[in-house]
Amino acid sequence: MAKEKRKYLKNQFHPQNPEKYVGKYPIIARSSWETTFMSKCDSHPDIIHWASESIYIPYKHPITGKPSLYIPDFLIHYLDKNRKQRTELVEIKPLKEAFESRTKSVYDKLSLLINAAKWKAAGEWCAKRGIHFRVMTERDIYAGYK
Repeated sequence: MAKEKRKYLKNQFHPQNPEKYVGKYPIIARSSWETTFMSKCDSHPDIIHWASESIYIPYKHPITGKPSLYIPDFLIHYLDKNRKQRTELVEIKPLKEAFESRTKSVYDKLSLLINAAKWKAAGEWCAKRGIHFRVMTERDIYAGYK
């Protein structure tokens, strides 16, 4: 399969509450969904700190078999509904790259295979640290995520 370069929409995000952001600058949003999520992290009163693309997790690429690095989208530290502090690693993905029943093309199926390997590694990485890992889709982002 020929390597395909995807052009991502890249926008800089400028937080209104920069004291909550603990990641690298500039903050790059690779999609409108990420921009929306960043806005929610920045403005939500229960989010204590957040970072974008701040964690590197090794995994074995399922197609090439080579060691690779997975960089999840967000790390958030927040207060849950019981006011207990929690930490989550969050990946933003379209439904078609997150669930087999939503795949429509060979590219989507390959993306799903690669994502599954990344998410398995992320789940194991998080379990060792007492962190929750979550994949969010457009459905989650625009359905009143709190």
